[in-house]
Amino acid sequence: MADKHGLQWRIHLQSQARVTSRRQALAAGWSEKMIATRLRSGAWRRLQRGSYATFTGDASREARLWAAILRSGEGAVLSHETAAEIHGFAEKPGTKIHVSIPERRRPARRRPIPGVIVHRRRALTPAWTAPWELPRTTVEDTILDLIDAARTFDDAYGWTTRALAKQATTVSLIRKALADRKRIRWRNWLTEALQDAGDGLDSPLERRYAIDVEQAHGLPVAVRQAKFRSGSGTIYLDNLYADYGVCVELDGLAAHPPQSRRKDARRDNANLVDRDIYTLRFEWPDATETRCETAMNVARILSKRGWTGSAKPCGPGCPVD
Repeated sequence: MADKHGLQWRIHLQSQARVTSRRQALAAGWSEKMIATRLRSGAWRRLQRGSYATFTGDASREARLWAAILRSGEGAVLSHETAAEIHGFAEKPGTKIHVSIPERRRPARRRPIPGVIVHRRRALTPAWTAPWELPRTTVEDTILDLIDAARTFDDAYGWTTRALAKQATTVSLIRKALADRKRIRWRNWLTEALQDAGDGLDSPLERRYAIDVEQAHGLPVAVRQAKFRSGSGTIYLDNLYADYGVCVELDGLAAHPPQSRRKDARRDNANLVDRDIYTLRFEWPDATETRCETAMNVARILSKRGWTGSAKPCGPGCPVD
């Protein structure tokens, strides 16, 4: 063993999926010559510049993540899609590894890191982790980073709902992180969506639907929170167009985490089908970003069910004809 503390070296390797950096190896007592010999013999191999696997065979995902962290330098943490993967609410590992580093570490010139996207953050607070765990951004900062990078609000909203469905965080914690973040895209819609999760009746999502979808496009006025008898008792329908047998249900953030809500929704949908009530379900992006398309869909169903009116454009550029 190269250093005087063989046990410490083994613990170090085990804590980093048997990956080490050149700096760490030198600090443990390995010389430049010994490192070079290991690399030439194949006992070690380079995963990133200055980051080595101290084993043969294929490197695991964890080993490659450690190599990216070590190559990125001091203060580096996994972030964005990669942090979501580690936190358990990404659908699958991304093709690129995302790493965030403090903005103060802005070198005059730096070589790109193969397979790694480096983000620089002015305020970077890592999640608390044990020494053997991969450093990463907190769940809440991960969500906000992904929202800020999303192409559409639909994509941004999807990250929030996935994290809540996996119970990786809570609405109150996301709210706090959002308040602390000075600049972020979709702030107004996201703030309303988070408020909606605790509002119950007359939620921001219901108001958005009534004003921006229904009223703005000249649709009939639905009965809000219509009381309805079902085989399992009494249910309340968000928006019931009783004359046409059409129901619009709005699923906000509060509908995503509890699995029982989904079971109840499937049960209630079955009861509505038995009574020939056509049900449409919309989420926050449908009432905000794609509200005009939502209005067209509702108008189309209402027309098939006997409505003789027609939807109207809400303003210049509205696709409703």
